[in-house]
Amino acid sequence: MNDEQRKELIKTSWQLHAMVETSYLNNPAVKGDQQWQEKQRILLADMAIHLLQTAISPGDIELDKLKNNLHSILTIADQFLPHAELKSATDKLY
Repeated sequence: MNDEQRKELIKTSWQLHAMVETSYLNNPAVKGDQQWQEKQRILLADMAIHLLQTAISPGDIELDKLKNNLHSILTIADQFLPHAELKSATDKLY
């Protein structure tokens, strides 16, 4: 993938990000209610978009951003896969 393709994909990802973030902000769920898991799924998608942006940005990968992206994804995904102990894996990132 060349830098121009990377930039175009990142541009498109910001459009997706705006849609996902709007959906997250418009979801009135609070922790513990029935819609909370849906709101967390939206947040997970948001973090996945950030990981995409970090992974394909031109130049060297920014390791701090990569760590932060992975930390967020593992923390959120832990709710869906509690047996996998994903949250504890974040301790090894920093």
